Amino acid sequence: MRGIKTTKSRLRNRIFTEVARLAFEGWDARKFENLPYKIIPGEMAQYRDSVFVEREVVAERLRAAMGLSLRKFCSYSSVRHGIDASLIDEKYYEPPLIDIIKFACNRCDENRVFVTNACQNCLEHPCMEVCPKKAVSIRNGGAFIDEEKCVKCGLCVNACDYHAIVKHERPCAKVCGMNAIRSDEYGRAEIDHDKCVSCGMCLVSCPFGAIIDKSQIFQTITALKSDTPVYAAIAPAFAGQFGNVTTGQIRTAFRELGFADVVEVAVGADLCTIEEAKDFLEKVPSEQPFMATSCCPAWSVMAKKLFPEFAPYISMALTPMVLTGRLIKKQHPDCKVVFVGPCAAKKLEASRHSVRSDVDFVLTFEEFASILEAKELVISECAESEPLCAASGDGLRFAVSGGVAGAVENAIRAIEPERAVMTARAEGLPNCKKMLQLAKAGKYDGFLLEGMACPGGCVAGAGVIAPIRKSTDAVGKLAQAAPLAHASDSPFRTALEALEISE
Repeated sequence: MRGIKTTKSRLRNRIFTEVARLAFEGWDARKFENLPYKIIPGEMAQYRDSVFVEREVVAERLRAAMGLSLRKFCSYSSVRHGIDASLIDEKYYEPPLIDIIKFACNRCDENRVFVTNACQNCLEHPCMEVCPKKAVSIRNGGAFIDEEKCVKCGLCVNACDYHAIVKHERPCAKVCGMNAIRSDEYGRAEIDHDKCVSCGMCLVSCPFGAIIDKSQIFQTITALKSDTPVYAAIAPAFAGQFGNVTTGQIRTAFRELGFADVVEVAVGADLCTIEEAKDFLEKVPSEQPFMATSCCPAWSVMAKKLFPEFAPYISMALTPMVLTGRLIKKQHPDCKVVFVGPCAAKKLEASRHSVRSDVDFVLTFEEFASILEAKELVISECAESEPLCAASGDGLRFAVSGGVAGAVENAIRAIEPERAVMTARAEGLPNCKKMLQLAKAGKYDGFLLEGMACPGGCVAGAGVIAPIRKSTDAVGKLAQAAPLAHASDSPFRTALEALEISE
């Protein structure tokens, strides 16, 4: 639950902070092995049935925070197994990025409709009347559902005025737009990694903390301690994530951590906007019926997996993260680049061979906040530096649903003022899928389509720490105050040709 401190979020923060602290102090194998006992002290369980299970869950999370895969528990393996490969500053994410700690899974019901004790055995019995399969009957003074007949349509749930009938769905599976989560032979959730696009919605939806994602916290800090200059590229969704702070204070915080400087990814969003506007004008409708935006990696991977015939219709422009990384490395050839943002799928994008030379590390806002905590650095207490103000308002709005389509539409009109531009957008993979199904039926010919895997846009990514509405408002205020209105005003647009901006 983004923006609300919960036991799960506090444990994640503690684990990330301890890994960051260990990286700053220097690797110590004994300290690492002792961290599960430091994080879960004493003899009595606090969160699960057994303190030993709690520590093993923490141990697996520590491994993931170091960038390691989960262990197989059918044979003995040390918590440090394979860790030497992570004690460097050039480790990329290895699949699977997102996985499930099986013994932490609660074995939630996949899909079940049942009657609670709130049933009043009313005279009307609307639950019986609306059931298309006659699965509802009255037994022992109350409604009863025959699960063999029930098709989980939910009509009885909606018909009951007492809300006595409920539908239980596994939280992780419910939010998965790829239907990638199923049950194993023991009823535990497992991910079909061939379907998964690493959007991370299951990660934030599992209330038992059984789902993990890998991190590069240790490797990033190792790079910061080296002689190689490290630059941060911060996504526009940063607005509102770290409290009431200025962009100048954010810049100071990055420098105090050891970064050479920080650059707005919204600058890359401006460049992406310009390129996608050109692509649209050149190709729609002369070469293709519609064009889809490319900035959300989970959306574009989903589209290519489920609608392979549409792959050529997704913009070939590089994403704002990659364009910003490429711009930084053009100016500072021997540096390393760390993308700091809201998105789990960006970790997967950065691991692609075509992107590795542009972006070295990806951290979420949640992970970055833990690095700040490890250094006891509070952004609101930092001195002012020169503000971040190189991007346009349209580039900053990339962080919210509708922002990408709006920016590209403005750029198209700057090039061809008389051109009518039709746009459609969807947020959340299930809705994105519906939009593409309509496009397949010809409903969106001539349109620019924007897809966002996370409901609300990037501000609702798996790695955010602020409430989604608060962050959305903060992005709007930051964009409104930007000295440049549109991407076409960007002073960096002359750099496009030198950046080789298409995949």
